[in-house]
Amino acid sequence: MSFQTGHVGLNVTDLDASKAFYERVFGFSVAGESKEDGRRYAFLAQDGTLVLTLWQQSEGRFGAGLPGLHHLSFQVVDLAAVRRAEAVIRELGATLHHDGVVPHGEGASSGGVFFEDPDGIRLEIFAPDGAGDRGAPTSGAPTCGFF
Repeated sequence: MSFQTGHVGLNVTDLDASKAFYERVFGFSVAGESKEDGRRYAFLAQDGTLVLTLWQQSEGRFGAGLPGLHHLSFQVVDLAAVRRAEAVIRELGATLHHDGVVPHGEGASSGGVFFEDPDGIRLEIFAPDGAGDRGAPTSGAPTCGFF
């Protein structure tokens, strides 16, 4: 038996704000949605494949100190794609950790940007190569730990 991630579902506080954020940063498109009070959700797709579902079923902010999701990571083809996403993240004024593109760890060539969505959910966009000319933000720990 072999498993692969089908899609990820996230609870959000404001469906419209979250949809706009994920459409702008990731280029996802809305493949389906409900605007019915008490049952608001959106299915977000990339190239016709469901990637993310957003469910307006929460209040407050993401709690990094609670059990559950640590962060959600997306791989892109190269560092240029990471930089394009970083520009949009900065334009939107989203919380950006580590002040931009950094490697996954000291001496690693892979790396990316680490940031938060409108609800504080921690996200990563990375490339497998090209970030090795920078120092890692934390010695002895993976950058994706958000330390």
